[in-house]
Amino acid sequence: MGTETEAKFFVRNLGAVQARLEKLGARLLQPRILETNLRFDLPDGSLRQGGRVLRLRRDGSARLTYKGPSETVEGVLSRAEIEVEVGDFDTTLCLLESLGYRVVATYEKYRQVYSLDLEKSGFHVFLDELPYGDFVEIEGETAEAVLTAANRLGLDPKAAIPAGYLALFEALSAERGYDPSKLTFTALAGLSPQPEHLRVRAADET
Repeated sequence: MGTETEAKFFVRNLGAVQARLEKLGARLLQPRILETNLRFDLPDGSLRQGGRVLRLRRDGSARLTYKGPSETVEGVLSRAEIEVEVGDFDTTLCLLESLGYRVVATYEKYRQVYSLDLEKSGFHVFLDELPYGDFVEIEGETAEAVLTAANRLGLDPKAAIPAGYLALFEALSAERGYDPSKLTFTALAGLSPQPEHLRVRAADET
């Protein structure tokens, strides 16, 4: 069991952020790969009501993750996290459903992962391409360190988004009439959202 401390930033030029990472000596941990994520809840919705997350993810492997309720400081989220690699995605899905959990949302993204060392602190930086736009996620030891790393990457720390990808999509769906349970490239083919549609602003614009 550990603690996840991270911030997300909407960006218009993901390639420019990648170039800055490489200039700073970041190391590529995972090349670009498609992720498929399933979010679970009980029929009474008690996980969501309690601010908790149960997720099954498939990329190069399969991982089951639990996240506790989050605290937000200047757009940086911090929460307890337990994650375990599982041997079989489909079997784990059947297991969870047999225990009474149900899939409440499916979401996809393409992701690259970098490791970055700055000023005696280590970070993971995720370059994410979602059906509704591009994002940078930074994970570090403290909120202050995460925001400092964002600044070094040319991102405005004040543009940190205090919400997850599904929460952003729910707001977008309420305005645009999309199915909030299907954040996939197929379901949203042709979508070109603007920051105002997502209720965020681009962190790489001055």
